[in-house]
Amino acid sequence: MTAVLARWNSLPPEEAAREILACCGSETWAASMASKRPIRDEHSLIETSDEVWRGLGEPDWLEAFRSHPRIGDSNAETPLAAQSSAWSEQEQRQAASTDEAMKLALKWGHREYEQKFGRIFIVCATGKSAGEILEILRRRLHNDEAAEFQQAAEEQRQIVHIRLKKWIAG
Repeated sequence: MTAVLARWNSLPPEEAAREILACCGSETWAASMASKRPIRDEHSLIETSDEVWRGLGEPDWLEAFRSHPRIGDSNAETPLAAQSSAWSEQEQRQAASTDEAMKLALKWGHREYEQKFGRIFIVCATGKSAGEILEILRRRLHNDEAAEFQQAAEEQRQIVHIRLKKWIAG
């Protein structure tokens, strides 16, 4: 068990939920994770997260989505914890583009996505270039609402895995 996990296991439930909220912006997810303690290792943490994520409802997933800034932005719809904000910046680092045409294409793609689906575009940006993300966005614009909602939820689940691993490593 890592020192971070050992300390987190010993926190009061409300404090434990607040601390892990940076990994996923759903308060229900964070409270549920805190209620599942003690968690012994990274593998168990990831498995527990998946179990909790699958058990959440649409409002909880939407709350998690709102905690992310758009690709290329630093501001999320809901205020981010400092740690969550720093992780978003790291995750999007490779997607940062100095190409003005690419920035504009992403901006317009986001706008089209938000008009169609009523929420921001969620993609696990880690390791992806701006061009790759734009292609994914364009492809997903062809999804119907149900398929896209499930895809966004899967992308969020992947983001949570990355963040939990960063968090547990300290």
